Amino acid sequence: MKKLTVILLTIVVALALTLTGCQKGSKTIKIGVGGAHTGDLASYGLPTVNAVQLVAEEINANGGIDGKMIEVVVEDDQCKPEIATNTASKLVGEGVVAVIGHICSGATKAALGIYKDSDILTVSPSATNPDLCDGTYPNFFRTIASDSAQAETEVAFMKTMGLKKVAVLHDKGDYGKGFAELVQANAPAAGIEVVLFEGITPGGVDYSAIINKVANSGAEALVWGGYHPEASKLVTQMKNKGMSIPFLSDDGVKDQTFIDVAGEFAEGVYATGPIDTSTNALYKKAAADHLAKYGEEPGAFFYNAYAAMLAVCNAIDKADSTEYAAMRDALTSNYVDTTLGSISFDNSGEAIGVGFVVYQVKNGKYVEVK
Repeated sequence: MKKLTVILLTIVVALALTLTGCQKGSKTIKIGVGGAHTGDLASYGLPTVNAVQLVAEEINANGGIDGKMIEVVVEDDQCKPEIATNTASKLVGEGVVAVIGHICSGATKAALGIYKDSDILTVSPSATNPDLCDGTYPNFFRTIASDSAQAETEVAFMKTMGLKKVAVLHDKGDYGKGFAELVQANAPAAGIEVVLFEGITPGGVDYSAIINKVANSGAEALVWGGYHPEASKLVTQMKNKGMSIPFLSDDGVKDQTFIDVAGEFAEGVYATGPIDTSTNALYKKAAADHLAKYGEEPGAFFYNAYAAMLAVCNAIDKADSTEYAAMRDALTSNYVDTTLGSISFDNSGEAIGVGFVVYQVKNGKYVEVK
């Protein structure tokens, strides 16, 4: 059997992908990418496409997997559950052996049943809703910690800020509402009272009514559960009303697009995000390769997606197969070096070796709060 050598560092790192049973009769190994590639949340999904393509190109440039090239199949879901089911059906129809995605928790949940019925491994770089790993979908894994860990990080940070009363808003979605509910549940143990808890409708133009409620609630800070389009509107309208209380949010807002849209009003905003692994050698290589190919720095969840693709390739290597059961077993029984460090997965699909920290916008960039 041939061994595939993939250059992942400045020195040669062997992936040794010795596959005899991969898609017999096929000249390619198809790996799908599902996520938001158009629309308001495309800045979350497109970095994953770039990450997967960079890893695939690296492997293909070095002979493929046992002589078979990786073919990346990209399908857009716009982070909308009603579109995600069709996206999943298309990827299944294309004959993919694994999917990197989806991006948003609601869309991911909508697609997972289709992948489960088709025995297709799914590894998301960003879907954080805790329920996704409750055992319903044994085919699902993720390279990011869950919202349970994210909410705990947020609440612990609020406690260090000395906050006693906060308002919590959310976008009514699986991700945003789920995160907000977890913040609400964790707050009392930290001595923090949630004086307002309410959902808003995404896509609105004027949030004056809810902002007035926040102002009248006595809240010392606003916590937002959701994505950057609404966050940018909320923080802008708050500042225009003269409200100077801290604005805290989740990894759905830790995105350069939020800063670009909110402009000067983004300054000082807090958001949780994956642990910074920028000193990692693979992280540095992935960043350099992205800059060389695309002419810009990677976007949100790029490194988590890069790690997801490496994990899938490693699973194929260790399993010596693209059969679902063999790949799943390989994911849960091996560690793999990635842009996030050395990671593995527990049997529920949660990544071992990842977590969250708090970032703040300073001089137009998110920086970790030490």
